[in-house]
Amino acid sequence: MREIYEKMINEAMAAQRADVETVKAKRGQKFVIEDTKPYVDVARKMTAIGNQSQAVIDLHKNSVISHYEILKGLTKTVRPEDDPFVEHYQTPVVLEILKGQDEAFAKSVDTFVQAIADAEALIGLEGVRHYGGFYGPTCVVDFALMPGSTSNVVNRVLTKTDIPVEHKRAILAAKSWGMNTSYGFGDAFAHALEAGATPAEATAKEIEIMQKLYREPVEAQVGLMDDAGMTSFDARKYMSEYRRRMEATVKAAIDDGVHYGNILTVPAYSVGDVSHHIAQSTFNMCKDDVIMAVIEAVTDVMESTLRKSLDSYKSYWDVLSLATGASAAATEYILELDGFNAPMIVDLLTKRFHNYVQVYPDRGAAAELHNCDFMDTIYRGWKILDKAERGRNGSGEELVPMVGKYPIDLAPIHKNEVLMNPQWYAYAACAISVRFSALMRLADYPCLLTSEPVTATMMTNIIALEKETAAAPVRACKNCAAACLVDLRHQYCQWKEAV
Repeated sequence: MREIYEKMINEAMAAQRADVETVKAKRGQKFVIEDTKPYVDVARKMTAIGNQSQAVIDLHKNSVISHYEILKGLTKTVRPEDDPFVEHYQTPVVLEILKGQDEAFAKSVDTFVQAIADAEALIGLEGVRHYGGFYGPTCVVDFALMPGSTSNVVNRVLTKTDIPVEHKRAILAAKSWGMNTSYGFGDAFAHALEAGATPAEATAKEIEIMQKLYREPVEAQVGLMDDAGMTSFDARKYMSEYRRRMEATVKAAIDDGVHYGNILTVPAYSVGDVSHHIAQSTFNMCKDDVIMAVIEAVTDVMESTLRKSLDSYKSYWDVLSLATGASAAATEYILELDGFNAPMIVDLLTKRFHNYVQVYPDRGAAAELHNCDFMDTIYRGWKILDKAERGRNGSGEELVPMVGKYPIDLAPIHKNEVLMNPQWYAYAACAISVRFSALMRLADYPCLLTSEPVTATMMTNIIALEKETAAAPVRACKNCAAACLVDLRHQYCQWKEAV
């Protein structure tokens, strides 16, 4: 298996480096689609080895290539306001292809669509809770089943829907790692209430849009983009061309026995670096030297850590766990250099959330989405570091945090000239919040810290080895930071009840 582990690390870090190096070179400049070519070139080189399914690898790389070439044919650039949506045009198309290929699956989706209407009381209850901020900070399009998320609500409807279980799992996957349209649960309900609708009328609006996501996903996405004022390119033309380019790849995956849940997720999760992570918004954010340095240092920690344990891994899941654990510990470590830690930040952002609900009752459904990602990351990092710091005690020994049996190499942080010289970026004698303030900017956009290109690439490699099992959403407690430290909401999670 060593060859698989090394392949996972090489491909994932090549994807991450393509992003980081492009952003470092282009930050502050005007973004054009061609700037994303280094990432596309990395995806183009992906291949199956050993027992990996080539059909799964092709879902990833052909989607990235198609996405890049379609965008290049439709526009020269993408506005910052439009770049979050670029991951949301793939799953609607794939869902329609699957329904067209499998009459039984199409019938199951229709049955689920009716079940949404039958779950009026649940939809209304969850709409009210989302609107009022009942669950606290919520990742509405979570890749797990946290309270208040779209996946959580979909799972609760599916448990009472009489369709084959594997169809249930495919439908659930389509709105988790598979980003079936840009919609997040509760948005229509909240805006209807604010516009003067009764709760019953708002619930009807919510049911209507939730049904459309599955009945007519492509049309639903076009409508959502029209409502959002997306002007960078023609969404309908994109999805029409995406279907033309990807239909054969999807059919090959069906023929290869790949679980529909995986077919729905792999093509979407892999494209986000093209015009989202490598994009104008990222170029703008990373003009700040300290923000750029944080991303570089966390990347260096991740790569050094992964490579040092290459001869020790017991499972490909260990490689993924160490990648995310190393980045979490590195991010928390940088936070602690300025005297902050995860419990302080989770408390701060949770209090801010409740104020935000009151100030902006018609807030977008995704407003605190990445704050949740950031809090979960630093909370995990804090637990890893806390254990290592207790063990080191006052010995003065080098701090070596562990993810399971695997050590994390924090040395790259201390070798980063910018992070080690915060006095260059503030009143020198008082430069005690420089790194913290950079991390607060990244709290709204932590995609290259968590890291999405790394997890997407590694998950494709893992799914290629376990093609018949739906990988998404995560069927485990994700240790939500807010739930563990502030809000008492564990009882509203669905991870054990996942279909």
